[in-house]
Amino acid sequence: MRFKRTLTATAATASLLTLATACEDPAKASPPTASPAASPAASPAATGGASAQASPSAAGAAPATLTEAQAYVQKYTSCENLSTGPADRVNLAGYAPVGAWSVTDRGICSNPKEQDEIVISMVSDMKIHQQAYKDHITKRLDEGYWDAGLYDPVFYTKTFTVSAQKTGTALALAKSDLRVLVCNPDFSVPEGYKKEKALVDGCVLTDFVNSRDGKGSPVKGPALPSAGSIEELRRLVSPKTVDCTEMLVTNEHIASIDYQPVVGRDVRGAGVKQRAVCGKLGGPRPVDMNWLDLVSDMKALQTVSKESQLAEVGRQRSLTQSKLMVGKDVAVESNNPTVRKGLYKLGFLRLDCEPGFSAPAGSRIQKAQVDGCVLTDFERPVG
Repeated sequence: MRFKRTLTATAATASLLTLATACEDPAKASPPTASPAASPAASPAATGGASAQASPSAAGAAPATLTEAQAYVQKYTSCENLSTGPADRVNLAGYAPVGAWSVTDRGICSNPKEQDEIVISMVSDMKIHQQAYKDHITKRLDEGYWDAGLYDPVFYTKTFTVSAQKTGTALALAKSDLRVLVCNPDFSVPEGYKKEKALVDGCVLTDFVNSRDGKGSPVKGPALPSAGSIEELRRLVSPKTVDCTEMLVTNEHIASIDYQPVVGRDVRGAGVKQRAVCGKLGGPRPVDMNWLDLVSDMKALQTVSKESQLAEVGRQRSLTQSKLMVGKDVAVESNNPTVRKGLYKLGFLRLDCEPGFSAPAGSRIQKAQVDGCVLTDFERPVG
């Protein structure tokens, strides 16, 4: 896996030339580059043998004009007041202009229910268009934009593309024969969603909708783990995931230079009924420390963790700050990535309160009990 590309991903685009400012890592976003005047057609080698015809999902729909495309879209969501005039409703700076990437015409219609503006682009040669889009995504990935093409709610058929600005519109379109194109090599279609061949090698078409707001297509996962006692929690996580050969059951505050727990001295105030610390506690510098929490108030615990996370943003000490891995009524605090990887396999999820956090397709994301946070099994690689 390429660390700067990161994991799985989703959604993709048809007519978008540069998605950096709207759909890529905000920390690395840059102004869109100029659209190529022309894009070379994909060679047979580039397509890896994929059919040059439309995907099966689009086989029955071939509108030839904007009006016909609008009529198709209206079967699934509102698309009113179609206009090809000046772009005063949508910022088209990130779209390939008409004349590039085989785009022959473009119109904008409205979805009042979602307060959304929908961009429809007619395409004369979809294979050329998909190859140009893939080339663009590859370039952005090489520049370090790890999430290039992961959060673009743009749908493809064989003659036009539809770009939704709002997640609600995208979810409605996902019920049609339109499909989202994804060309990020770290993407995999989550279980339960359609996966179809694109017209170029290295891309896939899917009905899965990913979104930064966490309201996209749901991804199923196992239930959060539960335990009725510290000993039961110990048996759940030890010995393969957490080494609890040495464990001390105590509500006392125990920490070291290298291991700082989320919960401080006020254990009860943090919603923890009982806790234990596993690891080699002897000597001047304890090692392999992880905390097991039996939780009586999960919202209180997540609130404490959120405060801790926000306080550590940008601080070197965050390297020793444990991360909260939660179950239904239990939690494990660890700053060891290997331990956390094992806990994800057991169904635990990490509380993430990072401003603007997003996770690629295939990752588990659930609503946390505190605003501004999510539960997830995704961690952005360091470096």
